[in-house]
Parts: sequence; C-alpha cells; structure tokens
Amino acid sequence: MQRFFSILTGLILTISVASAAALPAPKVVKVNARIHALLGPMELPNKKNQGYMVNSILIVGDTGAILIDTGFTDEIGAMLAKQVAKLTSKPVTHVINTHHHGDHSLGNIAFPNAKILSSEQCRKLALEHGADWIAIVEAAAGRKFPNTKVVTASVTYPQNSKSELVIDGVKMVFWVPEAAHTLGDMMIWLPDDQVLLSGDIMVNQITPNFRDANLKEWINALREVQSLPVKTIVPGHGPLMSKQDAAAMHQRMTSLYDGIAAGIKAGLTDSEIRNKLDLKEWKKLHHFDEQMGGNINKAYLEIEAASF
Repeated sequence: MQRFFSILTGLILTISVASAAALPAPKVVKVNARIHALLGPMELPNKKNQGYMVNSILIVGDTGAILIDTGFTDEIGAMLAKQVAKLTSKPVTHVINTHHHGDHSLGNIAFPNAKILSSEQCRKLALEHGADWIAIVEAAAGRKFPNTKVVTASVTYPQNSKSELVIDGVKMVFWVPEAAHTLGDMMIWLPDDQVLLSGDIMVNQITPNFRDANLKEWINALREVQSLPVKTIVPGHGPLMSKQDAAAMHQRMTSLYDGIAAGIKAGLTDSEIRNKLDLKEWKKLHHFDEQMGGNINKAYLEIEAASF
C-alpha cells in the first residue's frame, strides 16, 4: 500500500511538472532597444494554456529590469522570469501591475526580490478578490495551483492622478484614471520612447471585458489617449496597437454606449436594445460570443442607474 501511494504521489508530481512545462511561450516583440513586449495567447484561460493569456512588458533599465504584469499563476510568473532572463542578464528589480485581475497580477509571487507598484485601488481589490481569481484559473485549467498566492504592491498611486518618476534611468508617467476597465487601472506612459503600456484599458482584436468596468470613465480615458504623441501601444491582450487602433476602439465603445443610452431613453428593454444595436465591428473580434451578451447587460445597468 505504501508503494502504491508513493507511485501515486510521483504521478501527481509528474503531471504537475508536465502541466507547467506545457505552458505556451510568449511571442516576443522588440519595441525598441530597451522595451520588449511578451505577447501571450489570445484565448480565454483553458487547460491547454493553463491560464496564460496576458501581455507582459519588459523594460531594461540602467542596472535592472522592470516587468509589467506577471500572469495568472506562480508557474506563469516563473515562465516569464525565464523569458526575461533570455533577453537580459539584469535582475527584475521592479514589477508593475496595471490592475488587480488575476491574469495580470497573480504571478507576482515569482518575483520575491522585486519592488511591486500599482494603483491604490489595485492593491485593495487584489486583497479583496484575489482568492476568487485563483478559483477562476483553477477551474479553467482543471487543476490546483497551491503555490499561487496574492502578493500586492508596497508602493501605490491614487485614483485620478498622473505621477512622473524615473525608475532605473527610465522616465515614466503612472496614469491612474478615475476608473475604466476596473476601478484600479493604471497605464504607464514612457514619454522618451513614445510608448504607452495600457493594461486592459486597451485590447486589440479581442472583445474587452466589462465585468468590473465603469464604461463612461473608460471612454473618457480612451479619448484622452488621443492627446498623447504615442507611436506604439502595448495592450493588455492582443497584438501591438497604433494610435489609430486606439481611436477605433474608442469609437466602438462610444457608439455602443450611445446606442444603449438611446434605447434606454426610448423606453426599450435590454433585449429590445440588443436587437437594434449595430454590432458589425464587434463581431470581428475574438470572444464576441462569450463576452458580448454580458457586456451589453453591464452597460445597460450602468447607464440605467445613471439616468435616475
């Protein structure tokens, strides 16, 4: 019997290691001499990708490396650390989280020696909902991640703020809007590089998720992006974006919001509004079927509440 349990334990460990080894590799895109985008898979979390679905960004500083967004699990974080090591011999000294969603922040635990930075609300929401996000990735991947723990920022930035700072020789602006994709979003503007790291405020070729959004503030943030002299945007998911791509996303979001608002003003129900919306451009995006019904309902409820 003891031998049986020893064999069983060995099989469980082998399966766990095999699952970790099966993680897909990111597509590495060199933005410029010091910035690399590590583009993750565009699928929703599943058994094949083990929850790996996020874009991360490596910035090589004077003496160390800065990593933006760390993935959904400790295993994804460790995989990203290995990818970073292929691109630079400098240690990861800083980790920046663009928001609290698990696919962007639960890999923090793989960087114990790094200083973690985020918005204040990101830290608060990660502490409140981190366990929920671990449950989400475990359900999607079909296995447990016992070493994935919530690790939050030691340095935070308030809502509705823009903070200019220099980290390891890299000039940055931490832009925390009032709200957008979540209440705790933070974008990173690199003025010397003319590169914007947007988190999920912008996604490319993918239907954005409205789950925790404030759509009105999100649209305002997208409008403000148009004023930046941006050359390259690294979105939270999907391929790199141009300023024109960002403008197209802003237009889609604005048209959807205005269409739902007009329907509410006319006294239409949620389902009646859905039948009248022009979703032609939305249908071209990945995950339209999975996301759009919930998105319209979320928008309807937000706009309806604002009308009282």
